[in-house]
Amino acid sequence: MKIVYLDESSVGSTPLDEIRSLGEYTGYATSSRAEALERVSDCDVLIVNKVRVDAELMDRAPRLRLVCVSATGTDNIDLAAAGSRGIKVRNVAGYSTESVVQATFAHLLALLGRSAYFDRYVKDGEYSACGMFTNVSLPFMELCGKAMGIIGMGAIGSRVASVAAAFGMKVSYFSTSGTSHCHEYPSLPLDELLSGSDVVSIHAPLNERTAGLLGRRELSLMKPDAVLLSLGRGGIVDEAALAEALDAGLIAGAGLDVFSREPLPADSPLLRLAHPDRVILSPHRAWASREGLARLVSKVAENIRMGW
Repeated sequence: MKIVYLDESSVGSTPLDEIRSLGEYTGYATSSRAEALERVSDCDVLIVNKVRVDAELMDRAPRLRLVCVSATGTDNIDLAAAGSRGIKVRNVAGYSTESVVQATFAHLLALLGRSAYFDRYVKDGEYSACGMFTNVSLPFMELCGKAMGIIGMGAIGSRVASVAAAFGMKVSYFSTSGTSHCHEYPSLPLDELLSGSDVVSIHAPLNERTAGLLGRRELSLMKPDAVLLSLGRGGIVDEAALAEALDAGLIAGAGLDVFSREPLPADSPLLRLAHPDRVILSPHRAWASREGLARLVSKVAENIRMGW
């Protein structure tokens, strides 16, 4: 069995021994479209993260019987084309739940505590020269007693809710599917959730119901001292509208790990804010804890064993 991984760099330096042991393995750090079409010619199992696997690529791989996605989403796979060719597709779910939950609160606490500002304040020597034992110029908001509104109450949203509750926050959620299956917390209409929350955290998939869900109108409903967290999928938040809301002071801040285009274009309005301290950005890495990456690789290996 020949196994080809087209974008191995997506798991960094995570050991791949468990996958390598299953057959003749070839891994490529990245693959352009032309390279991908060449590299699949004799593979039986194909592993990809973001590489597009469509009918053309499948036709270049006459031996292909299994596509393993080293991620949860399968939007880069033509599932109909795979099905018509008898090619199985397996993804990995649940490996990054704890990682994303931790990253969500890392963004939130750094944003509310103005961590970057105070770190610079000390390291640049201002604290040493100020003559005061403290700096209370930017008091931070306590989470206890504040309202946490969660958009998308799946596995990750549910864990965010439990951590928020541990902070003493009052949790509510908006169901993007229209099915309010969670009865532990109140389910609210989107407008009500946005207008009543101090923190809004997005943990929903990108689909026809969520694409562009938060635009200018929705952001204008939020409290001026509220913050928005987006660690679900890019494309749910209108980034131009968010940049305008941040600079206008319509909301106090935002923390984003996902974007409508990745990597984030250099001309993104989020990189041209008049008040860049109001936003914390990270490069789609909330899923990538050491433990999460190890679980991901192990689940891909399991998918190969079960699917072959």
